[in-house]
Amino acid sequence: MQGLDFSVVVPYWDLLLTGAWWTALLTVSAGALSFVFGILFAVTVLYAPVVVAYPVRAFMWVFMGTPLLLQLFLIYFGLVQIGIDIPALAAGIIGLGLHFAVYNADVIRAGIVAVDVGQTEGARSIGFGKLQTLRYVVIPQAIRNTAPPIGSNLIALLKESSIVSVIGIAELVHSAQLAISETFRPFEFYITAAALYYILNLVLEAGLRRFERNVEVSR
Repeated sequence: MQGLDFSVVVPYWDLLLTGAWWTALLTVSAGALSFVFGILFAVTVLYAPVVVAYPVRAFMWVFMGTPLLLQLFLIYFGLVQIGIDIPALAAGIIGLGLHFAVYNADVIRAGIVAVDVGQTEGARSIGFGKLQTLRYVVIPQAIRNTAPPIGSNLIALLKESSIVSVIGIAELVHSAQLAISETFRPFEFYITAAALYYILNLVLEAGLRRFERNVEVSR
């Protein structure tokens, strides 16, 4: 019976760190996309005409009700059949971003609804238009109120980023699998990958805690 030998990891350390870098890049890029589109979806559902709001609602329902893996396959492999060829990295960012955007939208929508109506009335009374009121008064307060659940979604996104390995993106899990295919030592590399994910998660959580503290101070 073979024992554990983590010395086999050393020659592949650069490969694993490169995978961790791509994982971080995916998380930041898809997280930014999910945040921006989360706001757009929430505002559209609440304030847009029915002919616009209903398709967005349907889109959100589809993305909430189907697996992320299937969504990635449709974006990367399916769109090619209708002439839309998206590179793997872009497909991964779009898939992750849209998947978590619908969850952020649900959270932000609740945050917008929870903003005191007096805030809106006060903004309108000093001459703000509807869009200005949303941009400068309602949405900032909604985001401050919903920072913790949005942060939780970002942490979930980091963990789910491993799924993009199925479309060939060399993130952390994909890098570990490449090393395993050459060394036949899965346990050592999967444990190392788990440790790197844990470190990334700690860094992200520290950043989110600092952001939430700043939000509390600015209230």
